[in-house]
Amino acid sequence: MEILRVEGLSKHFHIHWPERIIQSCQNISFALSQGEFIGIVGRSGAGKSTILKCIHRSYLPTAGSIRYQSEALGALDLATATEREMLYLRKHEIGYVSQFLSVMPRTTAREHVMGALLDTGTDGETAKALAGEMLAYFRLPTELWDMFPATFSGGERLRLNLAHTMVKRPRLMLLDEPTASLDNQSKALVKEMLMRLKAQNTGMIGIFHDLQFMEGLCDKVYNISEGVLQ
Repeated sequence: MEILRVEGLSKHFHIHWPERIIQSCQNISFALSQGEFIGIVGRSGAGKSTILKCIHRSYLPTAGSIRYQSEALGALDLATATEREMLYLRKHEIGYVSQFLSVMPRTTAREHVMGALLDTGTDGETAKALAGEMLAYFRLPTELWDMFPATFSGGERLRLNLAHTMVKRPRLMLLDEPTASLDNQSKALVKEMLMRLKAQNTGMIGIFHDLQFMEGLCDKVYNISEGVLQ
């Protein structure tokens, strides 16, 4: 079943000083089915992250459509969806893993992962148990669970990001360099979890520079050159 169809997606950035237009991705089209993994590769600055951010609606597309088949809201275009609709989808159906960790002040690692579940209506005890399972899976030491992530290393922060998104088992997951600062053992854990989610019909789009990591994971790989998907 197709859950996402991107057609003619373009994003341009208007810089007011000095006055100029910067073209990022342009005329991007592809489709994603349940349980499918699409990998996007290409040089730095080609527009890979921009595609993900437009789907997540962190960026408002300049042109094109992003048609998503929501389990709760039905068919809608993410390029024109309301903020209320996007907030619901981010909480319940669409996950985004960035290289960078963003946590509310004075929120512990365990509370951060629990929060992803509480947002979906999961009760507190269940959320605590599932958060613990995911933190343990990603080998975050138990002594860090009730600490503030500001003290964590880069790899620990990225593993916390992964735990926060994957604990919800989203319907659509967007991954922006999810293994950038991980050692080989941690990469293997990420790959195993992604394979599990694929088997549970999560559709995924990922950006990677580690081509070896992508082997056996991606169903399709697109190369973005000069902002155009090939």
